[in-house]
Amino acid sequence: MSTAKKKIVARQKVDRSARYSIEEGLRTVLEASYAKFDESVDVAVKLGVDPRHADQMVRGTCVLPHGTGKTVRVLAFAKGEKEKEAAEAGADYVGAEDLAKKIQEGWLDFDKAVATPDMMGVVGKLGKILGPRGMMPNPKVGTVTFDIGRAVSELKGGKVEFKVEKAGIVHVPVGRVSFGVEKLAENLIALMGTIAKLKPSSSKGVYLRGISLSTTMGPGVRLDPQEIRNLAK
Repeated sequence: MSTAKKKIVARQKVDRSARYSIEEGLRTVLEASYAKFDESVDVAVKLGVDPRHADQMVRGTCVLPHGTGKTVRVLAFAKGEKEKEAAEAGADYVGAEDLAKKIQEGWLDFDKAVATPDMMGVVGKLGKILGPRGMMPNPKVGTVTFDIGRAVSELKGGKVEFKVEKAGIVHVPVGRVSFGVEKLAENLIALMGTIAKLKPSSSKGVYLRGISLSTTMGPGVRLDPQEIRNLAK
């Protein structure tokens, strides 16, 4: 069967007018998956905020109980005892000026970067390279910290970062097709609990307005936002 036909068959498995429960939605998403590789399962959450206002910006992190299913290569900027701590926690690369020089020369063979605060004088010069790629260490998401071992462990273990986009939507991966319904549900519930807690005090009306699940190649499946709101309480 051609990819185009597979896509049509997958779409026919989804009731576009329905708002599925978490379990039904995940089961439908997995049944509609047709790619030959282990697709990522992603959630898109429409929030009742206006990100143009600084006091309505929603940004945070969540350590998913079962990780994302992706191997994350972590680079740590640290010296002395903190360099040892980062290495013992599983950092793939640890260093200081030497790593900064490699990055300035075009090397980017890693996914996430963390740094101790005393290293930000070195790391700050890499802002134009790492910033646009979403790889710049940031104290707001816990990647600039003296607790470098914990930061590395969380990233290796499935910590995800998220930030609301201009349209008021948050996109976050919650696992892989191979995880199955139960693990994906636990990851999704953990994430939604975190997002719910980050509701800005200036946000009025309904905060969690819409939730949609999809795999990398598959169709979107809309969840019942009321169920999510009840769980978030």
